[in-house]
Formats: sequence, structure tokens, C-alpha cells
Amino acid sequence: MNKRKYYPAAVALYITYFILGISATIVGQYKQEFAAAWGAERLVDGTFEISRVMAVIAAIGLGRLVAFPVAGPFSDSFGRKKSALVGMAFFIMFFVGLPFTTNTAAAYILLMCSGIGNSFLDTSVTPSCMEIFSENGAVANLFTKFSTSVGQFVLPIVIIFFSNAGITYHTLFFTVAVLVIADTIAILLLPLPDTKGKAAKAAKKKIKISPALLLLIGIGFTSSATFMIFMNCNQELGKLYGLAKPQMIQSFYSIGIITAILTTSVLVKKGIKPIRILVAYPTTAFLVLCMMYFIRIPQICLVGGFLMGFFAAGGVLQLTTSTANELYPEHKGTITAMVMFASSVSNYVVINVAGFLTKTGGAEGPRYILLFNMAVTFLGILLAVILNVKYGNEIEK
Repeated sequence: MNKRKYYPAAVALYITYFILGISATIVGQYKQEFAAAWGAERLVDGTFEISRVMAVIAAIGLGRLVAFPVAGPFSDSFGRKKSALVGMAFFIMFFVGLPFTTNTAAAYILLMCSGIGNSFLDTSVTPSCMEIFSENGAVANLFTKFSTSVGQFVLPIVIIFFSNAGITYHTLFFTVAVLVIADTIAILLLPLPDTKGKAAKAAKKKIKISPALLLLIGIGFTSSATFMIFMNCNQELGKLYGLAKPQMIQSFYSIGIITAILTTSVLVKKGIKPIRILVAYPTTAFLVLCMMYFIRIPQICLVGGFLMGFFAAGGVLQLTTSTANELYPEHKGTITAMVMFASSVSNYVVINVAGFLTKTGGAEGPRYILLFNMAVTFLGILLAVILNVKYGNEIEK
């Protein structure tokens, strides 16, 4: 089958992950502005208390949690395109609605919409790209993270430009909404692989949960926790360590991700097994977190941002998902949902814990968050080691 006719649709699907990268971080970049809009308490130094913003950000994880049990089977049964369109509809609600919110209740619902949209896109884009680029499925899935990273890299630069020009966050949200609408139209019009036959075949087979899949689901939780905690809490650490422009950590972090995706793609194509990377990258990320805890200088935040982008967010979750999909090739949507469900639980739980540590830890709160992140990352290393030792041969067949 000539799959080149699906390449334009693949580009449109990757653009959804560019948008997803923006949606996942944009509220974190505007913590003070949203805290003010939602009536947060003003602190003695003139800033606003942000714990309620952190709690609202965690709603992304809750939205994903609610949607994934439905999104995976929906994608397998009704097609990747319909799943993508549902996801984009929820993104439109998020970007159009959030600038008008004046309280955390409304914001919480809209952040849940962002999470729901994320879920439907995950169960559409990951299987679609692995089906379009079937000979290089793991690499194709890595590039979903590449697209996300480009969005996260561009966002802080655009925010600085808007700020210098006196343009409020409202305009940025509406600008992204226009991009979402345009990409939705492209997905609607462009062809995607027909999965109806595969869906009918898959429906006759039940998924048998293997120990290897359970370990991969656990790694989905821990790998997500490592980068979600860092991504949402790095600015506060930068301020604590005296960094003049802490928002630049996000840009260094995104450069690290982009570099990692390109590097990891080459390694995978050269024959390095993804399950080996599932040990090596989290181990290095753990060492980076230790370094950031013990070395209290501003520059360490930028160096650490790049390294955490590379080793924590540079494709570990995507390799976990593609490895799980290769174990169950006829249930890609549902298997993607299982791993991403664990990721969603992680998102919701760890961001709430980080918000608690921010509120109770005082000035040292960001360093307590580092310790928490180290503990979760170490757990992920243990799971990956067990996966390699006990089930490595099974997975590599």
C-alpha cells in the first residue's frame, strides 16, 4: 500500500502535538496573571499565592483520566480521524474559554477539557503515525514529542515578545485557537489509513494483560511524573536560586527535548533497543535532579533544564508507549490509552503533591519538590531494570 498519500495528514497530526505542547505549559507560564484573575491572595512581596493555580493545572491530568477509558476503544472502533476531531473540539473550548475565566471552578473545567482533548489526540495520533510509518513506528512516535517540544520552546519566546509589546495573554490564547481551528479543518479533509478491518478483527480478541505490560504502564506513570513535575515547577526553583529570567528554563528544557528526539531517533535506527533507553535516560535524569538539589547557583537551572529536557522528557514516555503497542499490535488505541492513563494519574497526583509542597514548604518548597521528583524517578529506574532483566528477551522478539 502506498502510504505517501497519508503524509499530509501526518503533518496535520504532528501539528496537534505542537498545540498540545502549548496547552500543557501555557497556564504554568502565566501563573501570576491567572492567580490574579482567579482572586488569589496577594503575598507580602506583592506577588500572588499560586497554589490554587497549581491545583487547576492538575485538572489536565484529571481530564485525561476521565477520557482515556473511552478514548482508546473509541479510536479503535470508530477510527483515528474521529478521535482526533473530538480532541481538537475540546482544545477549541479550552483556548477560547480560559481567557474569560474569573474563578478557579470555571478554569478547572476548561483545564479538564484540555486533558480530555489530549486523551483523544493521544489515542489517534500515536496509532496513526505508527500505522503510516509502520517500518519506523518507534521513531514516528518519538516525533510526536518533538512536535510538543517545538511548541514548548516557542511559547516562552512568544510570551516575552507579547509582554514587551504590552499584549495580554488573552490575545495569545485566541491566536492559538485560530491555529487549532485551521488544523482541525485540515484533519477533517485529509485522508488517514482505514482501520475498520483491523478494529473488527481486534474486537474478537481480548487483551491479556502481561507482566511486561504492567511494568510499562508503571514506567508510563513514573516517566510522566519526572518531566511533569519539572516542567511545571522549574520557574520557582529558578527564582529561589536567583535566576534573572526563570522563564528561559523552559526554552532550555525544550531545546533539550528536541536534541534528545533527534539523538534517540538515530540510536533506535542504529539498533539500540528502546527498553535499554528506558533505563539509561531516567538514571541520568535522577543524577541531574541530585545535581540541581546540591548545587545552588542560577546557572544550574539552565543546565539542568536542558538535561532534564533531554533525559526526562526526550521520548521516554513515547518509547514506553511504542514498546507496549508492539506487544499488542491489533489494539494500538486501547494500549496507548492504558499507558497514557497511567501518565494521566501521574499528572494529576504529582502536580497536586507539588502544589502542596509549594504551599507548605515556604521558601524551600522548590527544593522539596526536587526531592519528591528524585524519589519518583528512582522508582521508574527500578521498574525499567526489572523489565529489562525479566522480560527483555520477550520484548525484543
